[in-house]
Amino acid sequence: MNTVLEAKQLRKEYLSKVALQGLDLQINAGEIFCLLGQNGAGKSTTINLFLGFIQPTSGAAFINGLEVAANVTKVKEFLAYIPENVMLYPNLTGLENLALFSSLAGFDYKKDELIYYLVQAGLPAEAAGRRIGGYSKGMRQKVGIAIAVAKHASVLLLDEPTSGLDPKASNEFSELLLKLSDQGTAIFMATHDIFRSKEVGSRIGIMREGELVDVLPAATLNANELESLYLNYMHV
Repeated sequence: MNTVLEAKQLRKEYLSKVALQGLDLQINAGEIFCLLGQNGAGKSTTINLFLGFIQPTSGAAFINGLEVAANVTKVKEFLAYIPENVMLYPNLTGLENLALFSSLAGFDYKKDELIYYLVQAGLPAEAAGRRIGGYSKGMRQKVGIAIAVAKHASVLLLDEPTSGLDPKASNEFSELLLKLSDQGTAIFMATHDIFRSKEVGSRIGIMREGELVDVLPAATLNANELESLYLNYMHV
């Protein structure tokens, strides 16, 4: 298997608080790894270490074999990041946002190519020329997906991407993730959404107090079993 995302004894401390405890993890191309955990469990810290936003106290994060802390600029070529609230320019249209972010990644697309990426991500073509400020959260998420595809990201990092989405938008977002997975993108999603994790995940990790306490193949249990297991870990 082609390992795209890897953590080796990855640890992060803030003063006397341990936010992440010696994480060991491998995520392969085409895999969707869903990380469940309460607020403060270490999910966002893990993502921020892979993004190079913060430095590890010890251990290392790797993307495509490159240590993130030593290659922050280089690894950004492989990455796309969709936080809970996608950071786009509200006064620019969906088309203009995609053109801007893809150009920053070194790509120069024609208008029809940009529209193609947006439509492939599920955004109606007629919305491409409207300002982002008037988009719903689900529409902004689709622009984020279009940016990831346009910059040929091999890794997609997601932090609570379905929070606040209605069921229809959440389901559409899941379908987009499965499509990217089929195309070989490695996807790491930190989430509270147990049922969505079961629906799209290849493997599901459970994190508690900075420690990865379990990793399960999604196919081995149903959503109710996963919920019971998760709740048991939270009450240990």
